Order: sequence, then C-alpha cells, then structure tokens
Amino acid sequence: MLKNTGYLTLVLFMLTVCSLKVNAQNYKTGTWAIATVVLPGDSTHKWGGYIELQSRANELFNQFFYYETKGGVSYDIANNYTALFGTGRYVTKDFTNLDAPPTVQEFRMWEQLTINSFLDRIKLEHRYRAEQRWLNGIYRNRFRYRLNAVIPINHKKISPKTFFVSIFDEVFFNNKAPHFERNRFSAALGYQFDKSLSVQAGYLDQYNYSLTSAGAKNNLAITVMYRINRKNGKPKEHIPTTND
Repeated sequence: MLKNTGYLTLVLFMLTVCSLKVNAQNYKTGTWAIATVVLPGDSTHKWGGYIELQSRANELFNQFFYYETKGGVSYDIANNYTALFGTGRYVTKDFTNLDAPPTVQEFRMWEQLTINSFLDRIKLEHRYRAEQRWLNGIYRNRFRYRLNAVIPINHKKISPKTFFVSIFDEVFFNNKAPHFERNRFSAALGYQFDKSLSVQAGYLDQYNYSLTSAGAKNNLAITVMYRINRKNGKPKEHIPTTND
C-alpha cells in the first residue's frame, strides 16, 4: 500500500511540475548559498536537531540581499517519521541599496512532520510544515508541503562516494488571500563524499503570488550539508535534502 501511494504521489508531482507556466519577473539569475549542520536521530537516539545559515543574491554571487539564521530540534517518532520544532530570524534588504536598513525583518517558528519512503532507487521525502511568522511585527500564518525525490546514480543507496539527483517541488499556502502564495521547484546534482559531508548544486525557481502581481526568479542553488554521526548510533539510510 505504501509503495503504491508513493508511486502515485511521484506521478502527480511530476505532472504538476510539467504543467507549471513560468513567467519571469526578474530576469537575472540569482544565487542561494546554504550551509547546514545536522544531528540526525537514529534507532538508538530519538532526539536530534540542526542549524542552518543561508544567503541569497539577486545576481550570480552579487547583490546579496537576504540572510537566514535558523535551527530546530527533532524527534524520531518512528522509523522514517520525524517531527521537528524550528525557529529562525530572516532579514531582507533592498538589493538596489544594500547600505539602507532592512526592508523586512522576520521572526519565525514552525512545526514539521517529515515522512520518508524508500522505493528501490527512488527515495521520497514528504514534508508538512505549519509556520507562525512575525514580519516587521505583523503576525501571519503559512502552511507548506514539499515532495522531494532523490535518486542515487552510481549506488543503490546514498552512501560515501555517491552521485545523486535531487528534485523537489514545494507549495506555500496561507489563511489570507492570496491563499496560494508560492511555488518552489528545484533540480540539483549532488555528491555524498563520506558519511558526513554532501554537496548539491543546481537550478531553483521560486514563483511568488500576491493580490497585485506574480513572478518567478531563477537561481543557482548551492547547498553544503554536514551530518554529525554518533559513535554508538546505528546507521540508517537517509535522504540528503535541504532544511529550508
């Protein structure tokens, strides 16, 4: 039953991606730089967590206008089921005047459930998140769902010295108009160096909707992730993915 549901979800995911119509509002290719340190839970230790730093630029490695500092505490409810509570600070500047004060300062908390499915070589991650946000002191809610598919190339599992492809699509909703706020799509090539270090680089498109406008932004996304492996922990298969 789980396998059939996973295959059906993957098909629906690919159909959704193929049906997207992208009309770029900002024609310059931006840059996302993400660095993450993860302490994963395992069958011996249920508790874990992560910290992440992120910066975004309007152009390729130029006009950095957006910064994130965030982290969270996770708990492995069961095998392949992980709950997480996170919090973070987000700063946005005007990329045409980087010396000016920030235009948006945000504090955020969120609750999250991640479900992993392993269908032979296809590794699927389903992520459900509810966010509580304070943007310049104004409170908002947001709800997100992400489907991520990771496919190792030269091995059947994500193990040391493994190349892999990562594709995800995420939708953002809120309880105020416009209820469908954002779509984020990414396709990247990654490499798992050893049990701890992995790197991904690829294409990321973010399409934003508002009551008055809509537009997409294409980006080069580079992600560096380091997993802390406990000495007495029992290793299990994992899905290398961004925590953003």
